[in-house]
Amino acid sequence: MNISAELVKTLRQRTGAGMMECKKALQKAEGDLEQAAINMRHEGLAKADRKAGRVAAEGRIAVARGADDKTAVLVDVNCETDFVGKNPDFVDFADHAAHAALSEQPADVEALAALEIEGESIDQKRRALIATLGENITIRRLRWFEASEGSSLALYSHGARIASGVVVQGGSQDLAHDLAMHVAAQAPAYRSIDDVPTDVRESERDSLLAQAEESGKPADIVAKMVDGRLNKYLGQITFLGQAFVKDPDQSVADLLESAGASVVDFDRLEVGEGIDVGGDDFAAEVKAQAEKSS
Repeated sequence: MNISAELVKTLRQRTGAGMMECKKALQKAEGDLEQAAINMRHEGLAKADRKAGRVAAEGRIAVARGADDKTAVLVDVNCETDFVGKNPDFVDFADHAAHAALSEQPADVEALAALEIEGESIDQKRRALIATLGENITIRRLRWFEASEGSSLALYSHGARIASGVVVQGGSQDLAHDLAMHVAAQAPAYRSIDDVPTDVRESERDSLLAQAEESGKPADIVAKMVDGRLNKYLGQITFLGQAFVKDPDQSVADLLESAGASVVDFDRLEVGEGIDVGGDDFAAEVKAQAEKSS
């Protein structure tokens, strides 16, 4: 059956699929544009399901901020390769997801996936995008921030891979911005030493003790060495204990004290953090397939 170029073009605009794929779908549907689109959608969803188990450790942290400067959200949207992570359709999807999260304030990723944009749920759009781009795509995390009266909210993005948010009581908007930049750069795991879990403290103490005992020094000296090194470690992993990134001669705690301010909330998201890529390296898989066929 003869399929016109105009019909193929129309189907491409509707589905985002390749020219040959659209032409085959139209031939299979005997020129019926609507049926071809339906068939491609069903096939695309099936492809999405098959790719769901693949590791997605690339992507971007999409950011959305309320017009009142009092609310903001970070959304971690993942794909398999940095190439797809820069694709305009992927970027557009991530931005839409972030703005939907900002508008509707879903409790978690599952609730975000169920939200509708232009008559389709975000999850439906995600699965359709998988079919178009050929990679697994996931919405992994979202982080909501809200500033109350008298507090400042600041966001900082380092490219598309790292983003942070900080809410500061007192101080100024400039201070909040500088602290958001600090969080992005230094990645504090906890707010203060008091927030560090006991098991984390004890695990580090045991490790430091084993190292110190190898020095052969007396037990009282070893104990002092361990205490000193543990306090240094705790300072390095806590927001208030870290040296301020713009002025390493003062700690964040000292900076806040001088400004009469305090940190209410903070977080940092980085694409791929905590994901074990293992042997499911998409780029390596493609390379291996190419070598087999050569």
